[in-house]
This record gives sequence, C-alpha cells and structure tokens, in this order.
Amino acid sequence: MERNMRMVLALFGVVAAVMLQCAVAQTVHVVGGTSGWIVPQNGAEAYVSWASDQTFVVGDTLIFNFVTNEHDVLQVTKDSYDACTDTNPVGNPITTGPANITLTSAGDHYYICTYGRHCASGQKLTITVSATGTPGAAPPPSTTAAPPPPPSTPSPTSSTTPEACAPEPSATNPTANAPTSSTTPGQVAPPPPDSSSPAVSGGFFVTILSIAMAALF
Repeated sequence: MERNMRMVLALFGVVAAVMLQCAVAQTVHVVGGTSGWIVPQNGAEAYVSWASDQTFVVGDTLIFNFVTNEHDVLQVTKDSYDACTDTNPVGNPITTGPANITLTSAGDHYYICTYGRHCASGQKLTITVSATGTPGAAPPPSTTAAPPPPPSTPSPTSSTTPEACAPEPSATNPTANAPTSSTTPGQVAPPPPDSSSPAVSGGFFVTILSIAMAALF
C-alpha cells in the first residue's frame, strides 16, 4: 500500500513539473505594448525598439491589438516586408482584431499591415524566434580536435606460472602424499556417511529451505 502511494505521488510530481515547464515556456507578447498595432508616430523604430526588449520562443503567442476594419496583420517574407507589399504572403491576412498568432517555428518572422500606406509609415514588425529560451542562433560546434588518449602502460607479467607453483607428486612413492589413517591394525575404519543418512538428508533439507526463504524475501 505504501509503495503504491509513493508511486502515485511521484507520478503526480512529474505531471506538475511538465505543466509548470509548459506554463513558463509559453509567453504572451502584446505587440507594441499599450499602444497596440497602429501606425506609430515615430515610424518603424517604435516596433524595432519594442521587439528588442522581448525574447521570442517557439510556442509563444503574439497579440495584435487593433480596431477591426481599420488595420489588419499579415505575415510575409523578408522581401515583401522590405517592400511593404503583400505579394508573398505566409498564410492569410487577419482582419479582425485583436489577432492572436502562435509562433510555431524558429527563425525570422515578418508582419505588416496591408491597409493603405500603413506599412510604409512604420506599421511593420520583424522578430527573431528561437527554439529555446536563449535568443539568437546557437554558436557553431568547436572544430578543435580532442587530444589523443595517453598510451596505455602494459601490465607487468609474472614469470612464475601456476604449473611451477603446483606441487608435483612423488614418482618413486605415489602414496607419499596420501593421507594416513589413524586406524591401528586389527581395527576397521568406519564407513563414510551414506547419502541417505539422516545427517546428509538434514543438510539437504536446510539448503532447500534457505533457497526458498531467499526467493520469498
């Protein structure tokens, strides 16, 4: 019971951590701040300055606050952004404000207003979206080769072989190393215990019981 409770608590902790990570990773950016998506008085520099203070990550959301039928927002390519034209759109224009756009890919994103000369007057936005929380591109991997590993030192070998250490039986007296019996002449040595004797049977039973107890616990 206690083990199951610990597993449930651990699973709950993992789910909570994942939900917290998702909540932290997704940020809502209101384009232009309190001014919203309008024709700025100081030109495109207003949105350039606003974007420089933001960190855009895949999964974040852009909110374009504008009055319907007075502005719109359209994602375009860089060439169309520079020329303030909608000839190369990325998707369809959003004409109803406020417009929510979720950032689904990393890289440079370009947005303009297609109404009249709004884009030429500065109602345009460019942002750089990163795949992680660190803005900008990742540095290229280092090309410096790793130093070669030091040469291994061979282990010293012993000139003494197991065969040289093993005692050799006597060639002249094969029974010299045999164990001597303390039986005096005229006495008969007791026979070795039979495998069916009570002592052997008891030892075998204890061994089986030990194995069973180890398997259970």
